[in-house]
Amino acid sequence: MQKTMLCTALAGYLLLAACAFDLAHVSFTPTVCTPKSDKSFTMREDTKITGMPCSYNRTVLKGTTWNLVGTVPEGEVYKSNNQVMSVECSNIHEAYLVVRETSVVGFYLPFEKGFVKLSEPITLRIE
Repeated sequence: MQKTMLCTALAGYLLLAACAFDLAHVSFTPTVCTPKSDKSFTMREDTKITGMPCSYNRTVLKGTTWNLVGTVPEGEVYKSNNQVMSVECSNIHEAYLVVRETSVVGFYLPFEKGFVKLSEPITLRIE
């Protein structure tokens, strides 16, 4: 009897431990990215990106090259072959920079086809 209760408790614990909990969501606005590929920029210095969902900050690294892959209503969408960006809460989402003039205004989530806005634009130091 005691062995059965122990096995049942252990099975219940394992079941709960194996469940994925999504406690915090990344809120995004659905958007359409129109393909473009006619320009790029290289980072002149490291730039910390703050104001992200769930307070996970990122740093865009010095020397990384960012290539234009398209546009969304909020700005131009850039992807790097040197650095992978992500937006994280309970889940991790691949993210591309959305830049207006020389400031990051948010991220484009290619899989979700959505835009995540930063609380404040962050100026990039670019070449």
